[in-house]
Amino acid sequence: MNVRRLIPTAAIASVTVLGLAALSACSSSNAADKDGDGKLNVVASFYPMQFLAQEIGGDHVSVDTLTKPGVEPHDLELSPQQTASLGEADMILYLKGIQPAVDDAIGQSGVNNTVDAAELTKLEKHGTGVGHDHEGEEHGEEEHGHESEGGDEAGADPHIWLDPVKYAEVAEGVGKAMEKADPDHAAAYKKNTKDLVEKLDGLNTKFEDGLKNTKTKTFITTHSAFGYLAERYGLDQEGISGIDPESDPSPARIKELQGIAEEDDVSTVFFETLASDKTAKTLAKDTGLKTDVLDPVEGITGKSKGDNYVEVMESNLAALEKALGAK
Repeated sequence: MNVRRLIPTAAIASVTVLGLAALSACSSSNAADKDGDGKLNVVASFYPMQFLAQEIGGDHVSVDTLTKPGVEPHDLELSPQQTASLGEADMILYLKGIQPAVDDAIGQSGVNNTVDAAELTKLEKHGTGVGHDHEGEEHGEEEHGHESEGGDEAGADPHIWLDPVKYAEVAEGVGKAMEKADPDHAAAYKKNTKDLVEKLDGLNTKFEDGLKNTKTKTFITTHSAFGYLAERYGLDQEGISGIDPESDPSPARIKELQGIAEEDDVSTVFFETLASDKTAKTLAKDTGLKTDVLDPVEGITGKSKGDNYVEVMESNLAALEKALGAK
């Protein structure tokens, strides 16, 4: 049974203020002077933050990324050089709760000009399954619908960028942060933010239309990263592992998934590009199901089905439409 959406899609100006309170204007920062190009020097923790910085900042920012292509973000370990670079940034853009090494480094760096994307929207709790009612009991607010402010509450799902609506909320907050940090180019940041939000709104519409009528609402995926996406579009996510892609499923969970696949007419087990596909392929083989890629867009590599966030998400939509039997 689908979980009722608890998060409003309205503007989040009041929440954004919390995320921007620590920011100060830094047009004359040491990093900008060192680079000699007058650009706002932004350090992004991993690809979804990098994409926002580049799209909103445009020609007025220089973006460095802590997580290189092909590295699983959850497993990132920072080098001493990367840790030192944090102190030279005009702005650090990260998402608390998804990369412990980054959270620790920022906390110890003493840098004030940080923007935590988790404070620009509201996080919820998600488990391996979102929305199912196989035992005849509704999985309602107590199990899957908790909201939490930021990423501090244990169990909060940080994968907010996989919901285009929530990602747009974060984009608006990042845009305001850049305007404050570099007021000389505020007009450009405002325009770029507007353009990006419109692009994300269009992506949301494509998902709504594409997944409105499907043969089944259930999809099985290796990594339980798609809870927000499932709730947004009325789908049921069943994860082989939990929020952490490296966690191993129990034999009981595998047996449960086999039953769900049969009951809900599931056709496909999804895996991803940056984590092992062994368990997904084993489950698919044992249940006679197909396999395909559902990319959590944590990084862009040569294996990605697209060159940027929007293209990979459109590829995800096509994969879901095919697996769910979109009409």
